[in-house]
Amino acid sequence: MPMKRVLVNEPVCMGCHLCEVYCQLNHSTSSDLVKAFKRPEHQNLPRLRIEARNPIFFSLRCQHCAEAPCISACLTGALSRDEKSGAVITDEAKCIGCWTCILACPYGAIKQDTVKHKSVKCDLCQGSKIPACVEHCPNEALVFEEVAEVKSK
Repeated sequence: MPMKRVLVNEPVCMGCHLCEVYCQLNHSTSSDLVKAFKRPEHQNLPRLRIEARNPIFFSLRCQHCAEAPCISACLTGALSRDEKSGAVITDEAKCIGCWTCILACPYGAIKQDTVKHKSVKCDLCQGSKIPACVEHCPNEALVFEEVAEVKSK
């Protein structure tokens, strides 16, 4: 089943971290950039991170694996696959912050939100045509395109 995924063109990624900034802004409760970063009531973690191995940089996020081990590891059923997009999504109301999904992820792409005691991961900006990280990447190092299948290691 073909699905749209964020792919990284590593040679053109300059490690600017704008994908992280716009991801955090997109998941904030405020659309104001300053409030999203400075006011605790609006803050959320970015759902991705930049790995820097000079001279190579790349954006690391959930790969929405075809056979996602995080879904199987989730004790409460907070992680599931969206039928329409194929994305692995989190129901934060069900997440108890046990972190078993973090241990199961072969990419290390799930983060601990130690303030809210929840796990957070890329949701492909559900409800948007294009993820915020891709939309705001200045070098077009991130692309959102159809892939046949994403397999875990």
